[in-house]
Amino acid sequence: MDKPGTTDSKALQCRIDGLDCPDCAAKVEKVAGKVPGVFGVRVEFTGRTLSAQVESPEALKRLRQTVASLGYTLAGDPGDPTKSERVQTQLQVEGMDCAEEKVLVEKAFADLSGLESFEVNLISQRLTVVHNPGSLSIAQLIAALANVGLVVYPFGAPQQQSSFWQCHDKMLSTALAGLFTAMGIVLHWLAEEGGWERGLFALAIISGGWFIARKGVAAARHGVLDMNVLMSVAIIGALFIDAWDEAAMVVFLFALAQVLEGRAMDRARNAVQSLMDLAPAVARLLRNGKETSVAAEQVQVGDIFRLRPGEKIPLDGEVVEGYSAVNQAPITGESVPVDKAQGDTLYAGSINGQGSLDVQVTRLASDTTLAHIIHLIEEAQTARAPSQAFVDRFARIYTPVILVIALLITVVPPLLFGQPFSDWFYRALVLLVIACPCALVISTPVAIVSGLARGARAGVLIKGGMHLENVGRLRALAIDKTGTLTKGAPSVQAVIPLNGTPEQELLRIAVCLESRSEHPLALAIRDYARQAGIEGDEVEGFQALSGLGVEGRIEGRAYLLGNHRLIEERGICTPEVESWLEEWEQQGWTVIIIGSTEQVLGVIGIADSIRPEARSAMAALKRLGIEEITMLTGDNRGTAQAIAKSLDIDRTRAELMPADKVKAVQDLARQYSYVGMVGDGVNDAPAIVTATTGIAMGAAGTDAALETADLVLMGDDLTRLPFAIRLSRATLRSIRQNIILALGLKAIFLALAIPGYATLWMAVFADMGATLLVITNSLRLLRVHEH
Repeated sequence: MDKPGTTDSKALQCRIDGLDCPDCAAKVEKVAGKVPGVFGVRVEFTGRTLSAQVESPEALKRLRQTVASLGYTLAGDPGDPTKSERVQTQLQVEGMDCAEEKVLVEKAFADLSGLESFEVNLISQRLTVVHNPGSLSIAQLIAALANVGLVVYPFGAPQQQSSFWQCHDKMLSTALAGLFTAMGIVLHWLAEEGGWERGLFALAIISGGWFIARKGVAAARHGVLDMNVLMSVAIIGALFIDAWDEAAMVVFLFALAQVLEGRAMDRARNAVQSLMDLAPAVARLLRNGKETSVAAEQVQVGDIFRLRPGEKIPLDGEVVEGYSAVNQAPITGESVPVDKAQGDTLYAGSINGQGSLDVQVTRLASDTTLAHIIHLIEEAQTARAPSQAFVDRFARIYTPVILVIALLITVVPPLLFGQPFSDWFYRALVLLVIACPCALVISTPVAIVSGLARGARAGVLIKGGMHLENVGRLRALAIDKTGTLTKGAPSVQAVIPLNGTPEQELLRIAVCLESRSEHPLALAIRDYARQAGIEGDEVEGFQALSGLGVEGRIEGRAYLLGNHRLIEERGICTPEVESWLEEWEQQGWTVIIIGSTEQVLGVIGIADSIRPEARSAMAALKRLGIEEITMLTGDNRGTAQAIAKSLDIDRTRAELMPADKVKAVQDLARQYSYVGMVGDGVNDAPAIVTATTGIAMGAAGTDAALETADLVLMGDDLTRLPFAIRLSRATLRSIRQNIILALGLKAIFLALAIPGYATLWMAVFADMGATLLVITNSLRLLRVHEH
């Protein structure tokens, strides 16, 4: 079987007809992933699409038949995949750092037959192309891009080892340009102007400007006025007016800025790349009692691998032997290691503690929770943020306007006012240098990617720039109660023995009577007693009393357990029991009463426990300016009001059906415009989809939640929600600062260039400096604190 990323397999993306629910999508993904010749299967419920790597037409046919056997249909004709199927190809583009390269891609693809769509990701330097392989091959795509001067290869394909010069060509060229420029300037100071000085400046221009000229020529051939064209014209213009020192300085500063910008952009890329490096590439499999190191991509579901203390986990799996504390912070953001024993789930990228674990693989390397997170972040990078639309519109008109101004400055003063041509021509060259909006174009995407990467590190997965921006604008929140504000499982809150009954005896009787029940309340009592070291005895004459409780004989004596109505019917209720009932029911607890035939022996209060961090999280949200927090629940009104009061929640809406929760979110949206809905991502899916920002909590390993929500809290920690809002607002501030910085510097130098106060090298320094400042400012988001 081919590995993902090689050119032998084809990427397939098809629509699935008949897909109605997230569980259906999960089922199709699981079954389709077992088809021979098919790997990397992902089913997107919201888009109703299936993506996979397919080895051959036969494998595609088997995939279609398998999907059809489940009751669904893949769009297209399986008999001729090259004719009817579109494929998705990912290409890596070297040196793609600015919008100029995006324009070149558009030019290269302008007249290609068989091209359906493409998406350019400047941050990851990746190009995703959807095309018909029958009429447009990968080789043709690469050739078209090479024709405009772009170096491209299939993403993931092995590359030949580069020489030292190939790895550091720009850096060495820039160093030579700086050396020759410095020597020329020193010679200018020490001696009169002559041939040697010009020769040194010429060497500086050639050594540092060769890659600028190469890109500029390729762009000009296709009618694209990118930064390299503008800079080349400025350098040639400077030589034309005999400003050799200025031309050499422009080449050196521009080349230096390109190197520094590339380094800074690499830091932004590495913020996401570091996620890919979380899981080790090798797993230590157990085969015939021996340990064998195998590439993680070759490990199959059902294989067993061994983890030693301190090792990273290579694949998702289930513990079959051993005990250890595992640090899941890379996936869920949980700061405290989680104890893992037989039957517990492990996530790839987590770090094993001091114990040794044998783990059975449950997901392939391409299908782990970490792989899904990385995939969603890569998709999120390509999703355009609202602020990006403004930037793109402005950038489209900015360069042409500056070029027109430069042309007018060159022609009008000399022709109409008799001004010296060389002075105004020089000023026009300065304008050319500031005509490219590089800093402005990257002001939003670099900030967005930094914000997405910072969130992912903290266990907060945000599904795109639009959602990252919207989270910071939230004015109201609707929060589901069960499993979000509470733990989602009932637990014993209090045990009150009555009439001289010892507490341990009371619990022993309760455990005996609940031993045959799987009801959540019975499980809560048994779990509480187990922690206290209490075990039950055999029950005789056991009888379930419909709507009341149970009764039976323990060691020959009759006992009963049930609700208020049961002890009322048996005539053993007392004022003391009534007072406990009234007090606990006001708090939203369920009351279990244990008695004999003569008297009540005690009461047990059970409730769904409030999460320990819920109070601090609600308080943090209020401090962040959230105007209204509404709790939504299908539970009874008394329980809901008790929990809302203890958490200082503004409003409660209880006894709701799923459709009622949708209406509640719509009501909030009409009042506050920007509304978030926090739930589990599955049961609350309709309400989550209705909100401005849908937020799923505790979603590690839950594919449906990853698909449905706009923002996913991977761990069961509500404090991540205030962090996500602070991160979003920090990102919005960074974007605004970047745009103001980029436009402000352009405006300042536009005002300085026209009257002649700015020089060429100053303009280059300011233009590239703005780009570096924008990137550096955006990278500050990687240091946003979690608390």
